[in-house]
Amino acid sequence: MTEPVKRRRGPGRPRQDEVGDGPGTQEVIRLAAREVFAERGYDKTSVRGVAKLAGVDPALVHHYFGSKDELFAAAIELSMEPALVVPAVLGEGPDGIGERLARYFLGVWENPVTRAPMLAVMRSALTHEAAAKVLRGLILRRVLERVAADLDVPEPTFRAELAASHMVGIALLRYVVQVEPLASADPEDIVALVAPTLQRYLTEE
Repeated sequence: MTEPVKRRRGPGRPRQDEVGDGPGTQEVIRLAAREVFAERGYDKTSVRGVAKLAGVDPALVHHYFGSKDELFAAAIELSMEPALVVPAVLGEGPDGIGERLARYFLGVWENPVTRAPMLAVMRSALTHEAAAKVLRGLILRRVLERVAADLDVPEPTFRAELAASHMVGIALLRYVVQVEPLASADPEDIVALVAPTLQRYLTEE
């Protein structure tokens, strides 16, 4: 009896029995990627290292996420959760959106679990274009532009960029460079001072 011909896999594609349980496997890989990127930064992280921590074959990482850049974006997005954040920031309308945005952004940085990968992306963005692209995509396009566009104000992209520059600048000085007294200031004090400016950026004509 003739044995069935085995189909050859394309480069980087796992066998069907290696694919695992889909979304559950993807989540394990994303969590592992967030941990490795946070610990080693963008430059020193490899797909192989992420796969090792996740307990999967490196081909499986490529299967779900493609390139290292896409894996990096997926790992950082896990910390920011834009799909959940945008509705929460928009709330019931434009009133108070500056405070909600400031509170959300600082909340990501104040949480030790999400702070570490955000530190990795911020530091890496200063020297690696791929990391800078991820930062732009998540903070600007995935969050701020969607918020500003929903508010139906003139020049939403420009307004989003102004808001992003404000919040990224605070994050850089407070958490990366650790300039005092900003580095040790109470988050509520920062929210109180920053919220009116973000409100003006995003809502005033």
